[in-house]
Amino acid sequence: MDQDEWLSQRFEEHRPHLRAVAYRMLGSVSEAEDAVQDTWLRVSRADAGAVDNLGGWLTTVVSRVCLNALRSRQRRREDALEVRLPDPVVTAEPTADPEHEAVLADSVGLALLVVLETLTPAERLAFVLHDLFAVPFDQIAELLERSPAAVRQLASRARRRVQGQATTPDPDLAHQRRVVDAFYAAARDGDFEGLISLLDPDVVLRADGGGSRTRPSVVLRGAREVASNAALAGRLAESVQPALVNGAAGAVAVVAGRPFSVMSFTVTGSRIVAMDVLYDPERLRRLDLSALGL
Repeated sequence: MDQDEWLSQRFEEHRPHLRAVAYRMLGSVSEAEDAVQDTWLRVSRADAGAVDNLGGWLTTVVSRVCLNALRSRQRRREDALEVRLPDPVVTAEPTADPEHEAVLADSVGLALLVVLETLTPAERLAFVLHDLFAVPFDQIAELLERSPAAVRQLASRARRRVQGQATTPDPDLAHQRRVVDAFYAAARDGDFEGLISLLDPDVVLRADGGGSRTRPSVVLRGAREVASNAALAGRLAESVQPALVNGAAGAVAVVAGRPFSVMSFTVTGSRIVAMDVLYDPERLRRLDLSALGL
């Protein structure tokens, strides 16, 4: 096996990890794939034979690619929308599958990704690499060209933001599904008090329509406001297909044979604390919904 073939084979072994890092850094499936491909182009031109820790080196390269992408995105904030949800990862729900806990453990919730979008590029990189992938601060410091102490502060600041805003969903997936099904049943029946009982008093609904005139992007806060605007969910209740959205109970609404929206729920206890709805037609067309037969 020559050097190029060896490197290609080893890179493919690390591709899932690199894709996971890039997705958490960028919150976009397509951009994560582009970042991994860019990483391969850079690596294939470098002398990898002298690298002792190939996995660590590849993580550093993909992180640098993502950091550049985040900084470029930050410079383009003038075209940012009020609501910009990360790309959801939609999979079929397990049926009596004891391994569903592993699915949840390997997933990153939309609520966390939404909070990560509010961090600076340096904060996001420090938090993702250290807290989610256990990369040492010394290694991150080289990437950011800062001292390890400064990077530690970045990660700490990001961690406080995440802990204050990103709610961890109930680990019982079956319980999540019962609450979500009850939400759709109440919405379908126009049961306002039933909806209120299922919503946390401080529930947040974020809907990303991509700037479409017919699908406005909105943020709603509070149980009564969210319940008062559940009419659309009621109309779609008959056409929703249960799914896992980033490892949590969610649904895909299908209208005229096409996906109309992807909805993710964050359920804590027996109440919904966050709802994230992507119904941007352009981004829906790019989503991989093959697991649902769509």
